[in-house]
Formats: sequence, structure tokens, C-alpha cells
Amino acid sequence: MKRVGILYHPKIAAAKAFAEELAGFLPSLNAVVWLCSAWDEEGAKAQVENTGLILSIGGDGTILRSARAVAPQSIPIVGINLGRLGFLTELSVDEARDRLADLLAGEGWIDERAMLQAELEGKKSFHVLNDIVVGRGDVARVIHVETIIDGAHLTTYKADGVILSTATGSTGYSLASGGPILHPQSREILLNPISPHLTFSNAMVLPATSIVELRVRTDHQAILSIDGQINLALESGDTVKVNLSPHVARFLRTQPPTFFYGTLMKRLVHK
Repeated sequence: MKRVGILYHPKIAAAKAFAEELAGFLPSLNAVVWLCSAWDEEGAKAQVENTGLILSIGGDGTILRSARAVAPQSIPIVGINLGRLGFLTELSVDEARDRLADLLAGEGWIDERAMLQAELEGKKSFHVLNDIVVGRGDVARVIHVETIIDGAHLTTYKADGVILSTATGSTGYSLASGGPILHPQSREILLNPISPHLTFSNAMVLPATSIVELRVRTDHQAILSIDGQINLALESGDTVKVNLSPHVARFLRTQPPTFFYGTLMKRLVHK
């Protein structure tokens, strides 16, 4: 009997309703089920032990929250799309009920995605699937971000901020800021300044072994953003240390491994 967790977007009524529907259906497939709002990451973490599969119901944002909640356990995630983009989701609502029996029986392959680990001044650590941003706050003025890679000073960006992205996140904010697209299974780290002013402006692809320190200099507000979902205030002099996480996000897929290319063109070109 497999233990299945269902994480749903709490502000989409259809997501919660479908989560409850699946919770009633899955026991017929010999599964034990628990439900939780994907926005309650601590609540989800308290229930993940001995869970064999996570169903994430919502969109890509719901999957980002799900991945952070289960990262240490590397539990496979199946995304059921109720959102708009669906880069990371696997099934539509219409497909889900028919495909779950096969997935629970072991069909499919595991798509492993690199994550980043961000540490703020040795105080708090986060594991991140998409990106980490050190950027300006509400005041529309640049900040200075001293950037150190493996102990060597690279530059001090005078910019709206700096993005450190995984391959998964390379199709998100980093892409909108002019960065390249990395293959989703890549483990490299993407470094990309946001609207740099009279400073080094190119994105860089760094080895997976890199340790990056971002030190903020500003006389106004700055923030640390985790996957665009958790935002922490930064003070001048604060340092964020980023490296590849020891954890990975694991997605259970039924599409062929080349699905990324078709999804990329469908989502970015044929809108």
C-alpha cells in the first residue's frame, strides 16, 4: 500500500475540490492519502515521512512549493495542471484519474532536477528549485551587489538585482532578464544581473561546484527572494551564500524524455 500526499493551491477552489475528489478515489487503488495546502510548507513537511508519491495540484508555482516541502526526502512529484504555463506539470485534470493507477503501479521514469541552497548570514537555509534573487525592494533605485565566486571577487553589480538560477529556473525570471535556457537536467548554476547600469551585464553559466556569495550594499531596502514566493528583508552588508543543494527535485513522468523541447516551443513561442 502506497502513501500518497496531495498538495493543492489553496486559493484555487477547483484545486482543493479536485484534491478532495482524489483523496476519495485513491483508496480504491490501495493508497493511503493525506492532504495539505501547498502554502503550508511546514505542515506538509510534518506529514511527508514514508510518503511514496506527491500529487501537486495547481500550476508551476504549486510545484515549487511542493518541491521545497519534500526536498530532503526526494519524493517523486506528479504535477496536475490547473495553472497557465505548466512547464513542470505532467497531467491535466482530465488525464489524472485515468493515469494514476499506472503511476502507482510503477509506470514512468524519474526526471531529476538540481536545486540550489541559499544561506543568509549563517542564520537560515533554503532549498530552491527555480531561483534565488537578491534585489531592490519597493524603491526604484539600484543596489550594489558584490559578487564572489569560489572566494574570488568577480564584480560589484550596480543593478536592480542579481539572479542565481537552476536549469529549471532558466525559463523563468532569468529568461525574462535576458538569460539563456539550460537543458532541464543540467546541474550548472546560472548567474544573471537584472537591469545592470554601467557594469558587467552578461549572464554566466557556472560549474555545479561553484560557491557564490552575494553581498548587498544599499542605503534603502533590499530583499532576498526564494522562488519568487518567500521574501526576506536584507540590510546593507548582508551576505547570501549560494551553492548547489545536496537535494534534488524528482518528477515522475510518463511523457518521453524529449518532452521539454515541445513544451518549450508551446509555452514560449506558440502562446
